[in-house]
Amino acid sequence: MSLLYLLGGRQRKQLFKAEEEQHLYEAALILRLDTSAAIATLEVEYKSPPEARAGDESSHVFKSATLVGKKLYTCTSTEVLVFEVPGFKRTGYVTLPSFNDLHHVMPTHDGNLLVANTGLDMVVKCTPAGKVLKEWSVLGEDPWSRFSRDVDYRKIDSTKPHRSHPNAVFQLGEEVWVTRHIQKDAVCLTSPGRRINIEVEKPHDGLDIGDRIYFTTVDGKIVIANRHSLEIDQIVDLHEIHRTRQHREALLGWCRGVLPLDERRVWVGFTRVRKTKFTENVLWIKHGFTEKEQGTHIALYDIAEGKCLQEIDLERYGLNVIFGIYLAEFGDEG
Repeated sequence: MSLLYLLGGRQRKQLFKAEEEQHLYEAALILRLDTSAAIATLEVEYKSPPEARAGDESSHVFKSATLVGKKLYTCTSTEVLVFEVPGFKRTGYVTLPSFNDLHHVMPTHDGNLLVANTGLDMVVKCTPAGKVLKEWSVLGEDPWSRFSRDVDYRKIDSTKPHRSHPNAVFQLGEEVWVTRHIQKDAVCLTSPGRRINIEVEKPHDGLDIGDRIYFTTVDGKIVIANRHSLEIDQIVDLHEIHRTRQHREALLGWCRGVLPLDERRVWVGFTRVRKTKFTENVLWIKHGFTEKEQGTHIALYDIAEGKCLQEIDLERYGLNVIFGIYLAEFGDEG
């Protein structure tokens, strides 16, 4: 089976009932998981320095990342960090006053960085040294029409409610694309008008592999689009797999994190759902909060057969929120 890197955070033990995500997590974590033994080891525990966070109670969490060769590009809410794996020596770091609620970072084909700057409904292209090369509003506006260049947004807890909430960036050739949570789509920023409609629910991940683009939606679906036609080829309802094959009903969790191993097998991450004052974010929960809610976990699916092959609980390893799943290496596939 495969060895995985899992990125997310550990939840604070003492919480107020109305606590929101920007105060929820006490440490950003990277775990290395042996899926055959279902045993995880802690590789990185990290807290953002005071100059890169709003206050003492700010969350510390790793958001979505990109693994290219031996470089893992990840982000906290206000920082981009680059690690060399498997030793996790930090080899790169960027933080900018415009960074707020970052959700994803990836290297570009020309050696720079694309950052989903979610709090400002923006995508930023910058050099590894932090020089800003381009800023796009994901709504097609002047990126600074609603925000001020004079404000250090790292020092602001939250800019919610967002008008778009971009989650993931990806490239199709030289084109720059981004998923838009509220608009339920992915759009091209460099060729405006090109769009992938993900109308089934709000998307999170956007991962292009070969001719396929894999999206997750928060309610537990994998949406697979064709990169050439930009049309949806397949929608996999993971709740339906559990209902029909596992004969059980459960709230799997906030679906975020996807790793296809091949065209059949896909790892997916689920984070325990918490009540939030931003009720529009959890309207996809059709029957409300129940005792059947699952904890934070990952699951391996055979999407061709419609089967769940494996589930691994992560909360016992201190990972209470998961944002990304990445292939560390392959062991014996058996």
